[in-house]
Amino acid sequence: MFLCNIGLAQKVTKIFYKDSVGLYSKQDTFYTNKSIPVEFNDVIHIALQFYPGLSKINVKFRVRKSKSPLAARPTFWAIFRKASKRKYIITISNSSNKKLAPILLKNLSFNSQVGVIGHELAHIDFYNSKSGIYFIGLALKHFSKRGIDKFEFDTDKRCVERGLGFQLLSWSKEVREKLTLKQWGGSDNPNGKRERYMNPVTIINYMNTLPTYILE
Repeated sequence: MFLCNIGLAQKVTKIFYKDSVGLYSKQDTFYTNKSIPVEFNDVIHIALQFYPGLSKINVKFRVRKSKSPLAARPTFWAIFRKASKRKYIITISNSSNKKLAPILLKNLSFNSQVGVIGHELAHIDFYNSKSGIYFIGLALKHFSKRGIDKFEFDTDKRCVERGLGFQLLSWSKEVREKLTLKQWGGSDNPNGKRERYMNPVTIINYMNTLPTYILE
């Protein structure tokens, strides 16, 4: 468990390495209600620094076979609970189809791992700001490609706003290189005018609009 405060949570770091956990002071009691697999302990704790509002929220990270490399969701009963009492699950896939296997969390660089975990935490941070009825509308949104494109794109924006822009940029580049993909999302639009996940150029342009980033 790691010390977390507003100043640290918003500090921009370009690259996190495996030994980057040494930048943080350990606290045994600050983060509570978290179930974290040991193999991703450092990555998750670094990403959590940027979401101090989740310090006491119940989040279970689980590793299992799943087609989607990562997914964040509330438990069913979260619909009926107040925000502080909700439980969330982030599923980290350890096995997927041949196409997506290269971008499983375990196969990404450390900096990219922090970025994509930050994206999933942005989902939970957003969910926890909503009333239970919101989740019903969210379920319906998954039937719309356009709705999901906007939902994921806005989540990327929140991740960047939190200070993880360089890590999300690393993930965005790595995924597109490994999947030989120029655009992810807007799958019904061959001209690529919609983005489900921010393209690298879009991330850089958005960081340039935020005072927390100084780009070289």
